[in-house]
Amino acid sequence: MPNFDYDIPSREAILALFRQQDTPLPPAQVAELLALPAAHLEGLEKRLDAMERDGQLMRNRKGALLLATRLDFIAGKIAGHRDGYGFLLRDDGGPDVYLGTREMLKVLHGDRVLVKISGTDKRGRPEGTIVEITERRTNKLVGRLLNERNVYVVVPEDQRIKHDILIPPNEIANAQAGQVVMVEILEQPSRYSQPLGRVVEILGAIDDPGMEIEIAVRKFDVPHQFSSAAIKQAEQLPETVQQADLAGRVDLRDIPFVTIDGEDARDFDDAVYCEPILDSVTQEPTGSHRLLVAIADVSHYVQSADAIDQDAVARSTSVYFPRRVIPMLPEKLSNGLCSLNPRVDRLCLVCDMVIGPRGAIKGYQFYPAVIYSHARLTYTEVWGMLSGADLSSLQRYQALFPHLQQLHALFQILVEARNRRGAIDFDTVETYIVCNELGRIEKIIPRVRNDAHRLIEECMLAANVCAADFMARSQHPGLYRIHEGPSPDKLRNLRAFLKTLGINLGGGDSPSPADYASLMRQIEHRPDTSLLQSMLLRSMMQAVYSPDNVGHFGLAYPAYAHFTSPIRRYPDLLTHRVIKALLHGRHYLPAPIAGREEMLPSHPLPPLAEQGTGKTKRDLQREKAQAIWEQYGLLCSANERRADDASRDVQAWLKCFYMKEHVGEQYGGQVTGVAPFGVFVTLKDMFVEGLVHVTELGDEYFHYNEINHELRGERTGQRFRLGDPLNVQVSRVDIEARKIEFRLVKRLTYKQIMAGALLEEQGLPVKKPSQRKKTVASEGPTSSGQQPAQPKKKRISARSMSDPESRHLEPQRATRSKKGAVAAAERKGKSAKVAASSKGSSRRKRR
Repeated sequence: MPNFDYDIPSREAILALFRQQDTPLPPAQVAELLALPAAHLEGLEKRLDAMERDGQLMRNRKGALLLATRLDFIAGKIAGHRDGYGFLLRDDGGPDVYLGTREMLKVLHGDRVLVKISGTDKRGRPEGTIVEITERRTNKLVGRLLNERNVYVVVPEDQRIKHDILIPPNEIANAQAGQVVMVEILEQPSRYSQPLGRVVEILGAIDDPGMEIEIAVRKFDVPHQFSSAAIKQAEQLPETVQQADLAGRVDLRDIPFVTIDGEDARDFDDAVYCEPILDSVTQEPTGSHRLLVAIADVSHYVQSADAIDQDAVARSTSVYFPRRVIPMLPEKLSNGLCSLNPRVDRLCLVCDMVIGPRGAIKGYQFYPAVIYSHARLTYTEVWGMLSGADLSSLQRYQALFPHLQQLHALFQILVEARNRRGAIDFDTVETYIVCNELGRIEKIIPRVRNDAHRLIEECMLAANVCAADFMARSQHPGLYRIHEGPSPDKLRNLRAFLKTLGINLGGGDSPSPADYASLMRQIEHRPDTSLLQSMLLRSMMQAVYSPDNVGHFGLAYPAYAHFTSPIRRYPDLLTHRVIKALLHGRHYLPAPIAGREEMLPSHPLPPLAEQGTGKTKRDLQREKAQAIWEQYGLLCSANERRADDASRDVQAWLKCFYMKEHVGEQYGGQVTGVAPFGVFVTLKDMFVEGLVHVTELGDEYFHYNEINHELRGERTGQRFRLGDPLNVQVSRVDIEARKIEFRLVKRLTYKQIMAGALLEEQGLPVKKPSQRKKTVASEGPTSSGQQPAQPKKKRISARSMSDPESRHLEPQRATRSKKGAVAAAERKGKSAKVAASSKGSSRRKRR
């Protein structure tokens, strides 16, 4: 039999051929078009039969083959899971499709595929079969090189990729086993073969300082090196503002602008100045203020579609890590020519506003200008001066202090207007990681917000609102920062949870921001305020960029855009270009993003006589422009999430490395999350979160109540709810999986510790405290005196040991730990084996 398997074209090549043809093809014509010799026809026939069997091709009545109708296929992106299975994230927004481990052998996380629904899995979810791989998205990955019995493999750092990459001995590029390397995929995986690759970059040892950042930027595909064209363009830029750059600009160098940022800030996007508006006759203050917000004019140096702009589009945002920043723009711009450094001339786009006594923006105008920043101030210095605590700063900035007082007076007016508007103000705790010289965590401290932070925030909000209003009034398309209200499902769950606490959210089926703000004021003095704020925040949608202005729910603005940070956010740069185009009476449309043309309309712009659709040429141009803006909105939103994911991954790695030195130590914490597989506990004063698995909660079954966010013991009634204080011991740290695991302990009082020490001195046995509480917690009546409604409960199993971060995890049938099953069987006079089998569930060893 001929060895046809290696000589006939792949399925992808055959599918590409059929996509090029407009008519069905008989097998003989397929062989002719593929230029196959007669000896390979048998192999081609078998491959075509297999493709027909798998649903990729179908035969008509004449026996000719054609592509199976795509109406039966679902397009989407592969999302892998650390346990080997995966899901199809559908392009149409439908429910995710489960893909078993056999199907996941064909693909890598991130690949784009067509899937055919084949049935449902044991949990009732739609299950599919991969019909076609339309795009391979993972061509490079980062991992550790291992030598297993003289076979080199790279184990990916991304836990969502379960394939080990085979590396031929001549492709390891002098890398040593155990090192972290970057691998290029030479052959993609199939159901019967592992992927093949070669080492293209050696990053170093896993414990090298800064290695966690090097891994994260490659793991999440964050661009971290500028193109040679962008570097060359940046080198050609001048070091200072040139005289020719001042043409057409308002000279504001005599106005004492200042920048106010954090101590560790390196790029300064914005400078502010405020003065009271005086009565023209009496020269007395009218209560109104003039606020000038000057923003770095990046668009003067970075033109649409040039080399720096293309790199900026690919990044869309700067990425911030502990001790390192990956900027959106080259350093010559981000820290130099565009940064509003003190005592140098800088080009700006200014938003000049008049704000009334009640905080309403009475008027505004935008214009290009040149400014001279008089000081680089920090939040700490400004608050020290305003509060009178920093006398040295008061003396140093004596001339600027009256302007800071005017800024603070305006801030108080804007805050009152914000409260009247009903904007939601979440007072969450932000943490700051302090690293040592080796890049490891030295301590984690909360970032204290004061009026200086809020002052700048209110000034930026005012400028952003003016930018959005300017685009909306001019009817010019652009990117808005939109934030929709809560979805019906999230709102229903939130109300049910609040009801158990005797709290009510107003607004009925459509609560307004003012309803949320009112509830925030009700709960601000509760001990569980931070957790309730977290629940309210989770009930709302995520803010994104879009050309469709639907307003900003959280800020209670009818229109809102990002304008104030063009050095570190690409949407702000686009807003600058739109504003400058409007100032010159022009229309601005960014160029389509290279490599993302599939997101644009495919139809051309034909002559009006050939349309026959009732749409004018202007209508078609408007549709195409809308599609381009949507393309930028989707890309910038996705890259913003990518940057957040990379930052969180680095922080999780550092926290795991930090807690690895504290394994066995005990801490107090609070339940900040409840899931079917256990509870998440955040340690007090350390701001580190870990999981107490359900198998560590007690020797009984636990039921998961999704609405009340609790786990309840079946036998004892013991409950674990959001906000509960717990004492835990660090039991296990998995740096590769970015997981910290705790177990429950009973914390001893000082008297118990001293009593135990006395018994040990006398040589008497010391009674060890139980590590599991056996108390029974009961649900009392609600504030109305009625017993709370009991929602449907779900039984939780120790088998639910899948990734707690997976959003596809569902509760499974409850089970006991092996020790608990034996004890229960002995109480009933039966053997442990019979008791375990009667429950009909397998056991897994505790991790």
